[in-house]
Amino acid sequence: MATIAAAPPYTEAKSAPSTTGVWSWLTTVDHKRIGALYLITGLFFFVVGGLEAAILRAQLATPNGKLISAEMYNQLFTMHGTTMIFLAVMPLSAAFFNFLIPLQVGARDVAFPRLNAFSYWIYLLGGVFITLPILWSMAPNGGWFGYAPLSTKAYSPQHNMDFWVIGLQVLGISSLAAGFNFITTIINMRAPGMTLMRMPIFTWMSFVVQFLVVLAFPVITVALVFLQFDRFFGTNFYTIAKGADPLLWQHLFWVFGHPEVYILILPAMGIISEILPTFSRKPLFGYPIVVFSGACIGFLGFAVWSHHMFTTGMGTVATAAFALATMAIAVPTGVKMWSWLATLWKGKLHLKTTMLWALGFLFTFLIGGLSGVFNGIVPADIQVSDTYFVTAHLHYVLYGGTVYTVFAGLYYWFPKMTGKMYNERLGQWHFWLTFVGTQITFF
Repeated sequence: MATIAAAPPYTEAKSAPSTTGVWSWLTTVDHKRIGALYLITGLFFFVVGGLEAAILRAQLATPNGKLISAEMYNQLFTMHGTTMIFLAVMPLSAAFFNFLIPLQVGARDVAFPRLNAFSYWIYLLGGVFITLPILWSMAPNGGWFGYAPLSTKAYSPQHNMDFWVIGLQVLGISSLAAGFNFITTIINMRAPGMTLMRMPIFTWMSFVVQFLVVLAFPVITVALVFLQFDRFFGTNFYTIAKGADPLLWQHLFWVFGHPEVYILILPAMGIISEILPTFSRKPLFGYPIVVFSGACIGFLGFAVWSHHMFTTGMGTVATAAFALATMAIAVPTGVKMWSWLATLWKGKLHLKTTMLWALGFLFTFLIGGLSGVFNGIVPADIQVSDTYFVTAHLHYVLYGGTVYTVFAGLYYWFPKMTGKMYNERLGQWHFWLTFVGTQITFF
């Protein structure tokens, strides 16, 4: 005799958490939404940093300019560099990490979604903490590199540099949290069959970057803690009169500062390595070599910090060693450049907006890299140290390199991120105005 199973008792389904409204964005742990938050906030600070630079240039446009005071100039100079590096370009890279890495390795989300959200909100807190004081003329004023003893209490007695010291430590917490999160995601959460050597190049370059973050940021944290103790508690880590080494801050800062350059540029290299094959209708030339060269750049990035200090009298042996390391790190970078050119060679090029940004990157980054080799030659570096030559090199690499690829990536993944298509004509205007402006400003 057939039996009929009784239907389970009816229970009203619990309402799913709301995915709309402000509260859903404030409490989200979804990697795509956190990527969007990073993107919007990073672009906002990018505009802030650009306005700071525009005011600086307007002040310098005429002799004895009266637009701003000398003190405000120092604050804007310090905040322009700090904003662009820590509040704009790094978070814009983090936006791509958040949005793309789980998708590219086949994971449902990052390893620690709540830690991911914590990382964003700590970044926002640090950005507000370090930026708002400029409204009261209390912004950091010791240079974006914070050289001691100029940043100590004796020479910066107000609270300006206190905001910088504490703000950067807060931002460091954000970066470290994100770094551990993405390392864990890439190692443990790849889809079955997704071996390391099958990962997309962007994920590979991002993987290298996370190790740079977790190894480099503790160094600047130590430097900042020393400076904080000097300023708050009267210790003498950087007090020259009490026997401190005047180069201690420079060594600690640049041990972090030069890997930071590659923290900024390696994601850009990953984005370009995704875009060029697509718009050349060819596979990336030399995938294993591109991966290996990225790892070499990350490793050598920790061996070149003192090429920022050739004028400090380190001695001939140390100077020669760091000059050789500087030349050596140009090799894996050159390998990448040749790989990209070989990808373009005999390809069916489609010169859409995204491809224009990628080609603009190749041109400007090449100039930035070649000028960097000049800086690695000690006699030449001594002559151009602290001149606009170094400023131009820095901006050709970081603006013509990293920012160009951020824009290239935004156009490339814009349909994926938004479900809509951008206006091709506006995108091309955006590229050509920026490209021409870059060459006029920095060449």
